[in-house]
Amino acid sequence: MFLDIALLALRAGVGLMLLLGHGLHKLTHFSTIAPVFPDPLHVGKTLSLGLAVFAEVFCAAFVVVGIATRWAAVAILITMVVAVILVHTGTPWAERELAFFYGLVAFALILTGPGRLSLDSIFGWIRR
Repeated sequence: MFLDIALLALRAGVGLMLLLGHGLHKLTHFSTIAPVFPDPLHVGKTLSLGLAVFAEVFCAAFVVVGIATRWAAVAILITMVVAVILVHTGTPWAERELAFFYGLVAFALILTGPGRLSLDSIFGWIRR
C-alpha cells in the first residue's frame, strides 16, 4: 500500500507542477506564445505549441488522476526529450534540468504504472 501512496503522491505532485507551472500558461496565452514558440520538429510553431499544451495540460491532468497514465506519460516523455535535446541544445544545464526531471518521472510512470490509487486501477483498466 505504501508504494501506491508513493505513486499517487508522485503522480499528483509532479503532474500538478507540470500542469500549473508550465502547461496552463501556454494554454491561456496560446495566441501570444504561438508566433515565437520553438518549432524543433518543423511542423509549424502553432502545432508545436499545441503538442506541448496537449502533453503539459491534458496528459498531465490524466497523470494526476490516473487515467490512461502510461499513454499520457509517453506523451510527456516525448515532449520533454524534444525540449532537452532539440529546443535547449547548447543552453546551460539549469535551463534543461526541469524538462529532464519531468521526463525522468514520466519514464518511471511508464515502467511502474499509476498504482492502485488511480482511476485506471479503480475501473479495472490496468492489470494488477
